[in-house]
Amino acid sequence: MIGVGINGYGTIGRRVAYGVSVQDDMYVSGIVKNTPDYVAIEASKYFNIFVPSEEKIEQFKKSGIKVKGTVEDLCKDSDIIVDGTPEGMGENNLSMYKKYNIRAILEGGEKHSSVDGSFNAYSNFDEMKNKRYVRVVSCNTTALARSLFPVLENYGISSVNATILRRATDPNDSKKGPINAIEPTMQYPSHHAPDLKTVIPNINIKTIAVKIPTTLMHVHIIDAKIPENVNMDDIQKIWNEYNRLLLINSNEGFKSTAQIMDMARERSRNRSDLYEIAIWKDSVNINNGILHYLQAVHQESDVIPENIDAIRSMFNIADKEESIKKTDDSLKIKGGEF
Repeated sequence: MIGVGINGYGTIGRRVAYGVSVQDDMYVSGIVKNTPDYVAIEASKYFNIFVPSEEKIEQFKKSGIKVKGTVEDLCKDSDIIVDGTPEGMGENNLSMYKKYNIRAILEGGEKHSSVDGSFNAYSNFDEMKNKRYVRVVSCNTTALARSLFPVLENYGISSVNATILRRATDPNDSKKGPINAIEPTMQYPSHHAPDLKTVIPNINIKTIAVKIPTTLMHVHIIDAKIPENVNMDDIQKIWNEYNRLLLINSNEGFKSTAQIMDMARERSRNRSDLYEIAIWKDSVNINNGILHYLQAVHQESDVIPENIDAIRSMFNIADKEESIKKTDDSLKIKGGEF
């Protein structure tokens, strides 16, 4: 059993903790919380609580939360740390992980250059075997890899143009205040294109991103140049072979991201999460060798399966297909057509 410590118990950290807790080959050795808030109180019912420094221990005790130690104690108690701290902090924490000779996973907000490699379960599981420091790419990059890699591997893609409509913030995040604007990213390509190349090096892609006033999901508009002999049946067939893709139809009620997330609630998933990337089947068309489709990305949860698979890859305890199946079964990831 692999002991997994979670440093940072926010949007990603708490979901990784749940994901690890339902595996049969790993367990949560503890989680690090910075503030003794309602999240910490609830987490303390299930996990050992650690804090960033000795000074925080008394603060937690006053709130009635038992603390087992500091983050450095967690490093001593764990086989690997999943770092879910705010963007930029993960890279700074690497020196601590190296000090304690412990493996670590960073999340997509950190730089690819800071680790041994970046990870996506479908595209480069085997390349990350036995690595000590790995980054799971961002929610948007994970989504692009999920839907493009099967097409690239099986049929070929000569170029991709993708427009990414990004949620402005997560549902539980109020620090950014009221949102009433659309904010285009001037960088072209946006950082998503080079980020995708860290897990699919041979893909030719350009991306542009726009922040929009919503908290529910991201939406991608994708145009991929494919061989002209590839038809719609070929595309649907290959996507249906990958559990982490879910084909939906607008005429079945999925008019927007609101209905997609409502469907996730109906499935009674943990935290109503949607690990799969939802592709609108009725948006898919091929015209003069250009594959066009729209997909929706639940930014809070789509990288969770990748974190679980990354752990197995880094410890080389399962092959690609075995790990993905174990993760999908444990998280009830079904995919296919809705």
